[in-house]
Amino acid sequence: MPGTNLTREEARTRADLLHVDAYDIELDLSSAREGGTFRSTTVVRFTATTPGADTFIDLVAPSVEEITLNGAPLDPASFADSRIPLPNLAAENELRVVADCAYTNTGEGLHRFVDPVDGETYLYTQFEVPDARRVFASFEQPDLKAAFAFTVTAPTGWVVVSNSPTPTPVGEGAAQVWTFEPTGRISSYITALIAGPYVGVFDTYENGAQKVPLGVYCRPSLREFLDAEDIFAVTKQGFDYFQEKFDFPYPFAKYDQLFVPEFNAGAMENAGAVTLRDQYVFRSKVTDAAYEARAATILHELAHMWFGDLVTMEWWNDLWLNESFATFAEAVCQAEAPGSKWPHSWTTFANQMKTWAYRQDQLPSTHPIMADINDLEDVQVNFDGITYAKGASVLKQLVAYVGQDAFFQGVRAYFKRHAWGNTRLADLLGALEEASGRDLRTWSKAWLETAGINVLRPAITLNTDGEIESFAVLQEAPALPAGAKGEAVLRPHRIAIGLYELADGALVRTDRIELDVDGPRTEVPELVGRHRPAVVLLNDDDLSYAKIRLDEDSMAVVTEHLGGFTESLPRALCWASAWDMTRDGELAARDYLALALSGIGRESDIGVVQSVQRQVRLALDAYTDPDWREQGLARWAAAAEEHLRAAEPGSDHQLSWARTLASVARTDGQLDLLAGLLDGAAEVKGLAVDTELRWTLLTRLCATGRADEAAVTAELARDNTAAGQEHAATCRAARPTAEAKAEAWTAVVESDTLTNYVQEATIAGFQQSDQRELLAPYAAKYFAAVKEVWETRSHEISQQIIGGLYPALQVTQATVDATDAWLAEAQPAPALRRQVVEARAGIERALKAQAVDRAAGAAR
Repeated sequence: MPGTNLTREEARTRADLLHVDAYDIELDLSSAREGGTFRSTTVVRFTATTPGADTFIDLVAPSVEEITLNGAPLDPASFADSRIPLPNLAAENELRVVADCAYTNTGEGLHRFVDPVDGETYLYTQFEVPDARRVFASFEQPDLKAAFAFTVTAPTGWVVVSNSPTPTPVGEGAAQVWTFEPTGRISSYITALIAGPYVGVFDTYENGAQKVPLGVYCRPSLREFLDAEDIFAVTKQGFDYFQEKFDFPYPFAKYDQLFVPEFNAGAMENAGAVTLRDQYVFRSKVTDAAYEARAATILHELAHMWFGDLVTMEWWNDLWLNESFATFAEAVCQAEAPGSKWPHSWTTFANQMKTWAYRQDQLPSTHPIMADINDLEDVQVNFDGITYAKGASVLKQLVAYVGQDAFFQGVRAYFKRHAWGNTRLADLLGALEEASGRDLRTWSKAWLETAGINVLRPAITLNTDGEIESFAVLQEAPALPAGAKGEAVLRPHRIAIGLYELADGALVRTDRIELDVDGPRTEVPELVGRHRPAVVLLNDDDLSYAKIRLDEDSMAVVTEHLGGFTESLPRALCWASAWDMTRDGELAARDYLALALSGIGRESDIGVVQSVQRQVRLALDAYTDPDWREQGLARWAAAAEEHLRAAEPGSDHQLSWARTLASVARTDGQLDLLAGLLDGAAEVKGLAVDTELRWTLLTRLCATGRADEAAVTAELARDNTAAGQEHAATCRAARPTAEAKAEAWTAVVESDTLTNYVQEATIAGFQQSDQRELLAPYAAKYFAAVKEVWETRSHEISQQIIGGLYPALQVTQATVDATDAWLAEAQPAPALRRQVVEARAGIERALKAQAVDRAAGAAR
């Protein structure tokens, strides 16, 4: 039985049979305040290439009231397994489906949220991958594009936004009707509806005669924090940059950005009506890295208006191209757009996106960028570091290979050729080949059709005068993880080699050589005869996708002077190399801590600082010898307090160190400081103890037993918002008692009433790294429950539980063995197996890293 799944073969068969013209969709949301279900009426007109053939349309709904095909009624009881059979098609067809669809609290379909501040109800849709069918009957696959016309009945006074411009509502009384104009030909997964008493701020993007209405929306309870001017500024920069680079005007009638509650992803590229998580409306002070991340998300979704919405993948195996292109586009726009606040965006890309990609590419689930997507369950777990980050890294490599001018020339031709249609990878590569004159088939096979990551090392020999006698770049292809499909391969790389010298304590680049690396050894004759520089940095400027190793002499200089690089990108590359070495067991976790302690104080890039802080904590929690762990944590906590007190008052660094201390504080004095900052008895000059920081402090105090339920209740009274309720759930689950853990487990696993965000917050509180013994009994409970969770919960909810409650803190061989036993006995579905196997791989890596750290300690 198909359940809610759809295979690629089924989609291909249906696409060969049908051409969909238009949908007319009527939704009655007048009783949304009461919840439950809503009436959905869909009329879809389509043609069939083979009259008399059978097909089906997709729908997920509690009940179907009426099905009429070409004027003839069909039995509503035929609706089963998320499908309505459509027999004996005519050449031209009209289908009418009347159903009662359900509101959700999982962030899928039509999500319903009640704001505790005003008691009002707020709705929004999230349809990617296959959830438009939760709101209206649809042919749920990206290559069956159509025009969509929505008619919505909703409470009077509400704001209703969709892909087309919002019409003036009509009607009197408790409800009104909004009748939207049809969209252009788009895929069902990028249609959207947002409804409720949202508030909006408006502007216009103007470029010559072109005028595009802009809107930014949020709930009234967040309006005071909505910095719409900054959001519009980034949006307009994106419009300028993308329209110039793509040579294709923005294709939709308006551009709204709606910050919505309990949103699972960062944002969603609904055509002309982008939804974003409302944590991007900052209630408290955040670092510049948070503003940069928000800007990147804004630009990512804007790029999708062309690449993804105007031109759309034929099937989900090219999801990577959608997401990789948008990820590359966000970074290159931030780096190059005139007036950008973040011209260092490639540093952030190297520091965050590449790190994500490298981690994902070393899991047993690693896969080629061009993944084999057999069905919807495959694609739902493929929104990963390869699809986004590795793909974008490889696109950056492709740009270096063909040249940026030729790259964008090919992109322009691609948009003009395929506007409002569907494409495959070959269509883009063909346009790039025409523009660049390069044959990309070999490049595509090496980079897109194979899995795994290469390692590049310098091989340097010197003569007696300290001059370079030979210089080569060595390339390795480490074996893929056990269970991964395919074989490790060497690839062609376009890289730069940076040469750095020390000058008054600063590391300054004195030369740069760009070259092609291919095969296991590539000689670099240009460097022969030169004096050996202080640091040789492979893949300088981060052109390629590969793990980089420093030679012994360069590593010694970097260890002493990592903060001395005058530019942020080489610093980020060296931090990333050290972190890779730690994860790979080439550098002991205690030595990574020592590097961080010596270098982080000179790191000016706040995004890099925050990444190193996160990585140090992971190294201490997972990769250190358990017998030494507490000593390492104590050193890190002491350093956090020292940096907090020494940081410039009111600076991003001060806030970042305050959060770090709040996550790791362990001595009575440190916990007293947290308590004092919370109740006002203590002060750190310039540190704003605002709403979000207060919850961060309280979470640690709860986790260490220094704060009780009364403290949580009091804090929630100060901040009885949706975010406050989520933080309170974290605090309660973090308490170091068996009762607190049992309550959290029951709420998440044995009940299904929590919203997606409250569940996520509860899981975050439950998993406390200082509470391993308390959590140990839940390993067996996890394996007893996880298969039923997968089979009975929605995708988003089950994914949270499967990944979030895996016993990752129990770094023992017994956890590996228990996982293996469950995999053998349960025979889980491929998507569930993947998530559990990925979690298991984390335990194996941690065990190996702990052994390396233990040996390093014994040798001293």
